Amino acid sequence: MRTRNQIVTKGLVATLTAGLFMACQNNKTAGTAPAANTASTAAATNGGFKIAYVDLDSLEAHFEYFKEKRAELEKKQQSMENTLQAKARGLQNEFENLQRNASSMTQEQGENAQRSILAKKQQLEQEAQQMRTTYSEQEAKFNDELQTRLDGFLESFNKDKRFAYIFSYRKGVSNILWKDSNYDITADVIKGMNEAGASK
Repeated sequence: MRTRNQIVTKGLVATLTAGLFMACQNNKTAGTAPAANTASTAAATNGGFKIAYVDLDSLEAHFEYFKEKRAELEKKQQSMENTLQAKARGLQNEFENLQRNASSMTQEQGENAQRSILAKKQQLEQEAQQMRTTYSEQEAKFNDELQTRLDGFLESFNKDKRFAYIFSYRKGVSNILWKDSNYDITADVIKGMNEAGASK
């Protein structure tokens, strides 16, 4: 679902730009530092800024709160689709009955039946739109709540300021072109967020 691509991605480009700028400044100050030095190497050897990342695919797969809420949303979506499909089938049956019985109806009866079916069709379209709007609002609320939980946890997790930046990573859609697994804090984040969720 598209929500899987939305969480914790805001500000990523700006943060990367800031990080690269700081890395360049460190290299210029050092003078003799080779151009191939990475930001993580600079952090380890020169006391520069440190970065870490959270793998969103792993977080979503193992964060219990996310899995429970996502399952609830998917159940609501399936229920909505089932309701709409049942009503659409009923309307289709009504239309087919009208076609079968058209020859035995007066012109007025046929026109009234057509108007009734058309009104029901328009009502069903409005109901479908309302259901989709409600679902989108619930999905957005879920994403906002998840983002708030993640932001709050990372602020507490990094209260010792050990990392200057914590990025999000997702295979295939991330702006991070390469990652060093030594800076993967996903397991710690999953463990901490699951423990925090269990205590509530």
